[in-house]
Amino acid sequence: MSKKTCARIGAVLGLFCLAGGTQHPAAQEDATRLHVNVVLVQLSVAVTDRKGNYVAGLRPEDFSITEDKIAEKIATFEEGSESAGAIHAHSGDAEDATKPAGSAPPPASNAADLPLSAVAPASVFLLFDTSNYMYRQFVFAQDAIADFVRSMDSATKIAFYSYSRNLSRAATLTSDHFRVVSGVRSTVAGDDAALYNSLLLTVKDAAPLRGRKAIVVFSNGPDNASSVPPEDVAELAQSTGTLIYIISTRQAETDPISSAAFERMSRTSGGKAYFAKNWREEKQAFASIREDLGHLYTLSYYPQANPNRGWRTIHVRLVGKSMQRYRIRTRDGYRLLPQAAISADDYSRASTADPR
Repeated sequence: MSKKTCARIGAVLGLFCLAGGTQHPAAQEDATRLHVNVVLVQLSVAVTDRKGNYVAGLRPEDFSITEDKIAEKIATFEEGSESAGAIHAHSGDAEDATKPAGSAPPPASNAADLPLSAVAPASVFLLFDTSNYMYRQFVFAQDAIADFVRSMDSATKIAFYSYSRNLSRAATLTSDHFRVVSGVRSTVAGDDAALYNSLLLTVKDAAPLRGRKAIVVFSNGPDNASSVPPEDVAELAQSTGTLIYIISTRQAETDPISSAAFERMSRTSGGKAYFAKNWREEKQAFASIREDLGHLYTLSYYPQANPNRGWRTIHVRLVGKSMQRYRIRTRDGYRLLPQAAISADDYSRASTADPR
């Protein structure tokens, strides 16, 4: 991320950007001290067949990961919690019926030694557009979001934020879904829409979390009040392994700049963008996101020695000829980012600052 990009992010987050993660002298070390520290890279990976059906039953040895063409060793592996009803790669399906037995690659000799993660609950941040774009459809939007919360697995931790000109954290991350629904019902319609400012702050909240983490945005229109561009949001989401799903209406789709930005932010993070024509399609989009989150594989690795201090390209593929018919969706890289400890006061000011 360039100095100019960091400066723009700093306008919202209250960060200071130091080239290469250089530290202040000891006399100046305080809450704004920055470090670059890549300990573990985590990937959320969706695997589907040609028809879009999720593929379950894959094992760690079925995946190959390279970073800047350097082979990486999987450190932890977790399959999604909702594999029932999905195609099982190693148990056969309609396409596999004609395949010779044993066409799948044999298990690696050390596969049993791989530290497998327990199926950890996902962390989901809901970001609701309460700007003046939402006036006529406000109650219907609340209903759709509340239904989505109720449909989630009880172990899933959910936070509910809303935004217009500023970001409001109505319910912080919790497994108490009743409290989240109460937060949804308490929202009121607001002012202009500063989506990118608010989304950047939400990515910052999600960044330190381990396991599957995603932001689900419900937007009814374009951004007209942010001080940061969507490119900064997309890069921060990529670099922190945070999925972005965006559900928007036709009002945003008719704006080519907004629709392109929504598509780009979601795609580069490994998520999806949906443009719904009506409330039925919006509910279908929420259901699609819930299903996607339940079928993601979570892989992590400790990067091998790599002198590259900038953007690092990640490539994930499936091993074996029989696996090539499947498709993979995940982020394609990350940038080494300075990580800062921000005081509560600074963070509060950033989250409520008037972007104009």
